[in-house]
Amino acid sequence: MLVKAYSLSSHENRDVFMAEKNKTCLKNPLKPQYNGGIVVNSELNDGLNGWSLAGGAKIGNKVSSDGNKFIVASERKGSYHGFSQTFQLDKEKFYVISGWVQVNHGDDTSIAVIFKTQSGFQHAAWVNAKSGCWSMFKGGLANASGPAQLYFETNNTSIDIWADSISVQPFSQKEWESHQNRSIEKARKSKVAIQVVDSQGKPLPNATISVEQRRADFSFGVTINKNILNNNAYQNWFFSRFKVTVFEDEMKWYSTEATQGNVNYSTADAMVELCKSKGVAVRGHNILWDDPNHQPTWVPALYPQQLSVAADKRVESVVAKYKGEIFHWDVINENLHFNFFESKLGPNASTHFFRLASQFDNTTLFLNDFFTIEKTYEISAPANYLKKIKQLRKEGYGGPLGIGLQGHFSLPIPPYIRSALDMLASAKLPIWITELDVTNTTNQVIFLDQIIKEVVSHPAVEGVLIWSAWKRYGCYRMCLTDKNFNNLPTGDVVDKTRVTLSHEGLVGITNAEGYFETSLFHGDYKAIVAHPSVPKSFQYNFTVTPSGGSDHVKSLSYKFTTA
Repeated sequence: MLVKAYSLSSHENRDVFMAEKNKTCLKNPLKPQYNGGIVVNSELNDGLNGWSLAGGAKIGNKVSSDGNKFIVASERKGSYHGFSQTFQLDKEKFYVISGWVQVNHGDDTSIAVIFKTQSGFQHAAWVNAKSGCWSMFKGGLANASGPAQLYFETNNTSIDIWADSISVQPFSQKEWESHQNRSIEKARKSKVAIQVVDSQGKPLPNATISVEQRRADFSFGVTINKNILNNNAYQNWFFSRFKVTVFEDEMKWYSTEATQGNVNYSTADAMVELCKSKGVAVRGHNILWDDPNHQPTWVPALYPQQLSVAADKRVESVVAKYKGEIFHWDVINENLHFNFFESKLGPNASTHFFRLASQFDNTTLFLNDFFTIEKTYEISAPANYLKKIKQLRKEGYGGPLGIGLQGHFSLPIPPYIRSALDMLASAKLPIWITELDVTNTTNQVIFLDQIIKEVVSHPAVEGVLIWSAWKRYGCYRMCLTDKNFNNLPTGDVVDKTRVTLSHEGLVGITNAEGYFETSLFHGDYKAIVAHPSVPKSFQYNFTVTPSGGSDHVKSLSYKFTTA
């Protein structure tokens, strides 16, 4: 019996949701996305038509030396004063917001893109604008209805704000979900045709093919903690489901060196060994934490020189110890929000620790922060995340680097999540959702499902970890099971995703030509083939890889001769 497997790709129409390539700063802005959507006069080619004055300022239409037209707000009396446009929004729709801005002087002006709605002010995007070139912003808006006024805000009233190629594009939820499905099929999966033939090369119809995933290109896992070590029920629940994890606290500095000089990795070691024995990969979290409230109790009292020595020892100790046993490291956790080490050791502290860690392990070293995709929060907005990456590179860290996005959600805004990921993807670095959870509200289950679909469908995301390590008396923010390890509704959502990504239980029957066709997530697989004419089943391994957009055919074959 000869078995052939083909990895096929089908031609797809141009994806209208494809993000524009994000240039840092351009001489002229690009054309507006979606032709401006519902914005009137998005390219400002019709004077100030559609635009009005907001607050105390002067607004006008200007033309650059090469003929580009744009709108300008000058002599601004307040942070939000300038130009605006009003839209009628539909609560059932998602809105993608984008455009280009410039300022008349300065090199790093933070500008907020805001909608004033009936329910209050909603930040849709942040951008760091410069003089002399145009910077792109991209964001999103949801859960808003009725009249909404778009305007631009910066606290420095001496700044003139320029804008062009502004777009507000609505999408129905059906359109949004359709894009998610298309994106998954295009970026995560390939079409596969498996043919079964007999020893004479004749097709065998009605052969049963059971497909088992052995390794997935896309990682999907759940956090664990030390409670798993002596809890068989916890172990059974977790290890029957996942092949990747991260420890909640057990590798953190305050867990391994509670008393200065008394380093104890016994708990972390036991967890690593348990995971290794079950074939589960462990992600490293974290080496240092920039939040002053999450240091070992003895650390804050150290003088700078003492802190420098202690922190360097910590980096060397934990990274060298677990080299080859973990993948990734969150090097200095939440250093967009906090600056404990920078305040003590100088502004280049983060770069120093990245460079130091890279000396002991060549795994990818990650930034890791919150409120980058969860909400439009200035400190950790995509523009500032990208700025931090540039800072690390400029200051001399040239090793493998990754983008860690924690994902602690309350009210998700899908178009903002997608737009933020689009902007971050311009760095061309691996992106992981490292600590995904949703606060316990009425819509927790709906929101969790919505967020998982959004991040899994984005081609730049390489892995997702759910932050829900089990505790008898409650998890950090979200549990997946009860105390007896029966799934809660949140656990059912995670299981549904896991089954979808792994094709658990996939069985097919060959047709009259001996073919079974399906679409598989990229990864390694085992196929078990059985047919009434063959006394015993046969199995073989194959790999489904991205096709690169071409009509690539990959064949795998094995010859089986019956007695």
